[in-house]
Amino acid sequence: MFRTFERAELIADPKGLSHITVKSKALGRRADVTAFVPEDVEEGTLMPIVTLLHGVYGSHWAWAFKGEAHLTARTLMAQKLIPPMVLLMPSDGLWGDGSGYVPHTDANYEQWIVEEVPTIAYQLANACSPASPRYLAGLSMGGFAALRLGAKYPSLFKAISAHSSATHINQLASLIEETTDGWSSQAFDQDVFAALEEAKGSLPRIRFDCGTRDQLLAANRILHQKMESAGIAHIYEELPGAHDWDYWKSNLYRSLMFFAQ
Repeated sequence: MFRTFERAELIADPKGLSHITVKSKALGRRADVTAFVPEDVEEGTLMPIVTLLHGVYGSHWAWAFKGEAHLTARTLMAQKLIPPMVLLMPSDGLWGDGSGYVPHTDANYEQWIVEEVPTIAYQLANACSPASPRYLAGLSMGGFAALRLGAKYPSLFKAISAHSSATHINQLASLIEETTDGWSSQAFDQDVFAALEEAKGSLPRIRFDCGTRDQLLAANRILHQKMESAGIAHIYEELPGAHDWDYWKSNLYRSLMFFAQ
C-alpha cells in the first residue's frame, strides 16, 4: 500500500490544456507542467502568465483536474471579468512528499519555478514573452511558495495570491515523510514573514485567504497580524471551508480577479 494516493477523475473539459515535459537544468532531470492557453487571442495581445502551485502529495495535473482552474479562467474570460491569460501549473519537482519549492542541496526547486517555468509560456503562445506580466498563486505548500517567492523576487511578479497557505517550513515538515535536513536554512526560505519583511519596500500586491475550518487558520491569522503590525500592505480574507479541493476550486476566481485588477 502507498502512504499517499492522489487521484483525479479526468472529466474536466480539456480544451486549451496541454501537458509538457522538459529537462530542467535547475532540477537536473525531467519535469512536468500542465498549461492552459486560451484560444482566439487577438493579434498583438500581450498575455499575462499566471503560475499556479500545488500542495504536498500533488503534481502538475492537480490544479487542472482536481481544481478545474482552466474552467474557472475560461468562464471569467467569457464574462470579460479577466483578460486572456496563460495558466502554467508545474510540478514542484517531485521530491519526496513535497519539495517546498525551496533550494535543496540536491536541486534548486525555487529556480525551476522562478526562472524556468515561465519560459514554457513563450514556446506555447506567441502572445507571451519576457514582457508578459507575471503572477503567482498557490495552495497550502504552493501558497507558502507563492508568498515567499513573490517576496524574494518582487521585481518579477505584479501580484501574488495564496489559498490555505502554510506560513513556515515546520508546518510542511509535519506533513511529509522525509526530513527537511537538505533544505535551505535561510530564514527567508523557511518563513513567509521573514521573506516579506526583508523585501517590504518593494513588494508586489498581495492577497491571501484561509478557510474557517482549516487547520492552518491560526497560522494565517498570525501572519496577517504580523504584516499589519509591520505595515506590509495586503488583503486577507477568511472564508467558509476547510483544507480541501472544494475550497480551492471555489475560491481560485478570487486570485484571477485580483490579478486582473
